[in-house]
Amino acid sequence: MSSMQLRTFTFAVSMVLAGAATAQETDGRTRFILAASWQPAFCQTNQKKAECASQTGERHDATNFSLHGLWPMRQDYCGVSDDQKAADKDGKWDALPAVAVSAETQAALAKAMPGTQSGLERHEWIKHGTCTKMSVEDYFGVSVRLVDALNASAVRDLFAANIGKTVKAEAIKAAFDKSFGPGAGDRVKMSCRRAGNVRMISELTIGLSADAGTALGKNASLADLMRGAGKTSFGCDEGVVDAAGF
Repeated sequence: MSSMQLRTFTFAVSMVLAGAATAQETDGRTRFILAASWQPAFCQTNQKKAECASQTGERHDATNFSLHGLWPMRQDYCGVSDDQKAADKDGKWDALPAVAVSAETQAALAKAMPGTQSGLERHEWIKHGTCTKMSVEDYFGVSVRLVDALNASAVRDLFAANIGKTVKAEAIKAAFDKSFGPGAGDRVKMSCRRAGNVRMISELTIGLSADAGTALGKNASLADLMRGAGKTSFGCDEGVVDAAGF
């Protein structure tokens, strides 16, 4: 093989390897889930929880999605002691260590995650955050940033404009596509729960791509992370957008 042929062959191999790396990075696999609750519906069946007893129609979570968690796929309780794991599984979240975040992040978290009134952030960090390879500050900072992006979208606008009414899956998927790009709605699953005879939308779980463990914490947008995730079935096909109050 001549030197020219060798250089040509080497270049071709490098391009193939680069293409393989790109394919691996955009393989459409969901590595993380962003779980966003519609708090009024959650509270209909959890009325004794502190965050539900204190909810009002004027509070942020009455008309915006609330942060439930940011979950790495198929991993939990990484490096967690047996005692803490047992306490978490028993629902004794007040026995778990307080999360050490800045005052700014704590304030943002209290607004985005009303479940902090019941120690939800301790549970989320112990079970899920410990497996993200992020610091506790970055984990909650990223989580808040992503749910804020959801609440700045056409999805939140759709829900807020239809409180007390039924919203169909097609409308929600269209709102995701409008705000986060074509196909974004295919990365979302909706959960519903019944309160009496009413089926209410309780939560959206949003698939995120592999970048979630690294670039997610710094630069990646919710749209970019959704675009790289795998598709999923939508789940519940329609439900009522519940209003605050029992």
